[in-house]
Amino acid sequence: MEQETVKTSLDQPKEKNRFVSVALVVLILALLGGITYAVLKKTSGNNLSGYEPVSRISKEEMELLMKEVNPMMLQKLAQDPEAKKELANNVQELFAIANQAKKEGLTNQENIKREMDNVRTEIIAINYDRTQNKDKEQAPPFSSITEEQVNQFWAATDGKTGFWDKIGLGENTAGKREQAFQKFLDAKVNLAKEGGQMPKDREISEEEMKQAKEYYAKTRIAAAEAEAKRGELGAEFWQKVELQTKLQQAQFLARTYAQKNLEERTKVTDEDVQKYLAEHPEINNTAEKKVKAEEILQRVKGGEDFAKLAKEFSEDPGSKDKGGLYEGITEGSFVPEFETVAFSLEPGQIAENLVESKFGYHIIKLEKKGETKGADGQAKRTFDARHILIQTGMKDPENPLSQPMPVNDFVKQK
Repeated sequence: MEQETVKTSLDQPKEKNRFVSVALVVLILALLGGITYAVLKKTSGNNLSGYEPVSRISKEEMELLMKEVNPMMLQKLAQDPEAKKELANNVQELFAIANQAKKEGLTNQENIKREMDNVRTEIIAINYDRTQNKDKEQAPPFSSITEEQVNQFWAATDGKTGFWDKIGLGENTAGKREQAFQKFLDAKVNLAKEGGQMPKDREISEEEMKQAKEYYAKTRIAAAEAEAKRGELGAEFWQKVELQTKLQQAQFLARTYAQKNLEERTKVTDEDVQKYLAEHPEINNTAEKKVKAEEILQRVKGGEDFAKLAKEFSEDPGSKDKGGLYEGITEGSFVPEFETVAFSLEPGQIAENLVESKFGYHIIKLEKKGETKGADGQAKRTFDARHILIQTGMKDPENPLSQPMPVNDFVKQK
């Protein structure tokens, strides 16, 4: 729902499975990597074959990877040798792109180096957290880490000097940890802005800053605990960590390289989008979705409980389970169509009509208005609001792991 929010660690306190499994990572790469590689070969003169990859997947690592693939997927791969071969090829192709990025100096850039290091730390932390909560299916991420531990981390009274030095935090002092966090946050935000995932004038809200600090502390605490229990966790745990690190770092480098070098060469025009939609009218589901949204809006106007309807019907995963509630939203964080209507309402008021954005149709109820200071010291308006979203996005039928995306974005990808 938000306007191109940072899809990085800033969002992760709410997500348990950023690195869900090695298999998931590889299947995503298999489904998406080939397209990127084909474009890269076309635009670079088809000269990637001579490069040594940043890293390779060994036979033993592939066997480890297959352990985590669900039986249905294993059966499908067994029945289709070509699909299995294509999966392996796409993984190796991904490493070729990552190596091209490295050869052209991408890994010498400060933000890139920081993210490469951060990837491994997060992978260690999340895998360790999974082992700690393996018998607690509904446990929130990092629930075994206490508030006291987080406070000790920021006060630098946890006695982890050795490991913090290893992962680049420098001296074990509160000031150094604050500095390291700021560099972590700056790198995340800069990369998101450079990659077009976040508007260049977007500022991080106080709530996002709070979540990022908590996530940063917990991942560092978990990673330190994992290192302290290296022998106890066993060889297979660390093999998985190294394999996931290889894949995630290669994916990050390939994606960043494509964003920096191929975007202009592969740009899709608005005319291209409209032509595709005219040739494929079946993917434009706007009318059907609007009817559904109108029906829900009438129920809201009829006095039914907004939060209950949001939990039942909203298709926004970020707010559905909270009854559609977003709190402390700073002006400029959401799509303008949403914000314009939200700020025009009074607390307790429901928007008279549906609000359409690139994400779909929104039913909006304002809860509260407020004000905060931005990083520049200037006052900015804030609001709390509930909404019900009926998405008009499309899932790629060729990619079972894809998430719904705005129709225009779907067409551009196609």
